[in-house]
Amino acid sequence: MKMFRGCAVVLFLSTYCRLFGGMNESRVEPVRSDFNPQRFELAIESGYLLGAINGPAGYEIGAEFLTGRIRWGMIDRDTWLRGYNQFYVSGMAEPIFRGIENYYFGFNLGFRYNFVQRGSRFIPYISGGVGGGWIDSHANIPGGQGQDFTFNILSAAGISYMVNDHWKLDVGALYQHLSNGGQTDPNPSLNLFGPQVGVTYSF
Repeated sequence: MKMFRGCAVVLFLSTYCRLFGGMNESRVEPVRSDFNPQRFELAIESGYLLGAINGPAGYEIGAEFLTGRIRWGMIDRDTWLRGYNQFYVSGMAEPIFRGIENYYFGFNLGFRYNFVQRGSRFIPYISGGVGGGWIDSHANIPGGQGQDFTFNILSAAGISYMVNDHWKLDVGALYQHLSNGGQTDPNPSLNLFGPQVGVTYSF
């Protein structure tokens, strides 16, 4: 009888402790990543490009871009590849300050990869794309473009600085190739290099 009473007391105390918080069960929280860059970006970018490996005219071109980007894929591991990819669409308006032609208008589609390290506001990037556009060609002048419709290739590398969650400042180097893809003969092309700066809004 005494043993039965003792077991009843132990059972009562155990139940009491569980009901009123005397014993806490440990909980393991799931591991969560804070790596969640904004999905969309809108950027205004400006560059100054100088011609190289060209015909007789040394080109100087202002490169103005309005670019929309959408995030597409991420790498969330502690390696130098940690970052995210973006697909972009750019509209281009380029006054030609020095050269045979006077302007170029076009579009470019491509991808940009952003390298993001933990705790850093600086984000290196690389990008590349292809597109098309229209130039006021002067086929009768040696070294001038052979026709108005012209393809373009863009590639860039640089670094972004995160001012806050929505704004970034960009500085980098840009390469641009203009050519009509052999649709005329001769088919002079332009190869242009120069600095580029921009401001980006993320949302």
